[in-house]
Amino acid sequence: MTLRKINARDIIVQVQAADGTTWIEVAGLNSVTVNPGENEETAETTTFASQGAYEQEVMQRGAQLTLEGFLLKDDATGAQDPGQLRCETLAAQVGVASLGKARFRHPVDTQWKVWNGTFSLGEQGGGNNDKTGWQCTITRSGASSTMAVS
Repeated sequence: MTLRKINARDIIVQVQAADGTTWIEVAGLNSVTVNPGENEETAETTTFASQGAYEQEVMQRGAQLTLEGFLLKDDATGAQDPGQLRCETLAAQVGVASLGKARFRHPVDTQWKVWNGTFSLGEQGGGNNDKTGWQCTITRSGASSTMAVS
């Protein structure tokens, strides 16, 4: 086995289409950040018997996936990148409809990490000499699962 460094730029991120079976790659990304500790909650369990040493237990696990890049649109039709558009569609929903699926992996992985989660849009725009930025944060809802790469 040879261990090697993994390029962050090679991560593949896909969202599940409205049909519930098709996966759509989110294009235009230049930064993907996985935060496996986001929304983690702990309970302090320190007692007199702890003799001054802090103790805790994790009561809730959480995670977030932050996507950043450039807004992509077809210059002939104005149609947005399908992956970005799906994220934006989910980000406009509330209640049960606000939940969608995302999966991500590096090319060397044999399994996708699959999350059910909520989608929230971040800032879009830029200055005089910028391309329009695009951001979306996916907050995991429930436990993570895996799916074989096919």
